Amino acid sequence: MHNGSCLCGAVRITVQGELPQPNACHCTACRKQSGHFGASVDVPRSALSITGQEHVRWYRSSEKVRRGFCSVCGSTLFWDPVHHDWTAIAMGVFDGPTGTNLSMHIFVAEKGNYYAIKDGLPQNEQ
Repeated sequence: MHNGSCLCGAVRITVQGELPQPNACHCTACRKQSGHFGASVDVPRSALSITGQEHVRWYRSSEKVRRGFCSVCGSTLFWDPVHHDWTAIAMGVFDGPTGTNLSMHIFVAEKGNYYAIKDGLPQNEQ
C-alpha cells in the first residue's frame, strides 16, 4: 500500500498493491501544468482511493484527458484518460519511498530547451 497527499493535505490518496514503474512526460501540457516535466505512475482505478475528493478539481485538457489538481493548494495530482480504467498519479504526491524508478521519457520531441536528458533511459519522441 502507498499513501500520499497534496501539499496542504486536503486530498489524500491510497494505492493498493505495488506501483508499476513511472515515466517522465515532457509534453507541453505536462510542462505547463507542473512547471517542468511530469513524472507519474499509471494505476488501475480500482486500486486508488481518494479522501477529500471534494477538493479535487478537473481540467479537461482534451477530449480524451482530464487533469486533476487540489482546489485548495493547487497541487498537481492526476492525469486521467477518461476512456480507460486507469489513472496516472503524479509521483510527487506519494509520501515516503515508492520502491520505483523512472522507466522512460515520453514526448521528448516537446521537451524544454533549458535541460538535457542524460540518465540513459529510453526516450520516445511521442
